[in-house]
Amino acid sequence: MRAVVQRVMQASVSVGDELVSSIGRGLCVLIGVSRDDTPKDMEYIVRKILNLRVFDDDQEKRWAHSVKDKNYEILCVSQFTLYSVLKGNKPDFHQSMAAEQSQAFYEEFLQQMRKAYQPDKIKDGRFGAYMQVSIQNDGPVTIQLESPVQQQKSKPEKAKAARQQKWEKKSGASNTAEEPADAKMEQVTEQLSQTST
Repeated sequence: MRAVVQRVMQASVSVGDELVSSIGRGLCVLIGVSRDDTPKDMEYIVRKILNLRVFDDDQEKRWAHSVKDKNYEILCVSQFTLYSVLKGNKPDFHQSMAAEQSQAFYEEFLQQMRKAYQPDKIKDGRFGAYMQVSIQNDGPVTIQLESPVQQQKSKPEKAKAARQQKWEKKSGASNTAEEPADAKMEQVTEQLSQTST
């Protein structure tokens, strides 16, 4: 699971002309569910959101209190695009959990949030709908969270990206998807021939 946590003065979700949910001071959390997520990922994200210390105390000491400590509200918004992978300039969402599964998973996540906190403090958008999300970010403060399973998965991906970047730097090849493969190969071949002469 992935969560983008934003500290807000206020936030709301609308679908068309209908106001679905709104909160005052608290957190607006975008939630992404991957096809590999398990209840352990959910448990981790719930715990982190509720205990994340992003609020000041009464003496204005920073990073001192959680949303629970302050008795603030949380607006959760499902966001499958958090698992986008770029293919050139077009996002691909194959890493996101399928819609039917992810809806059940997301609804269970909301239940766990309500069990761990005060049910009336947890607000929601509308799953699968085209929403307009309005926030007044406080700070701004935006924190990205990722469950341990996803952290482990991202390590090989980061290593692969680092190797690709190193190769491109060494060879001078461009990584733009729009450039034809033949053009890339010609560029590399030309550079290699220049270094050998």
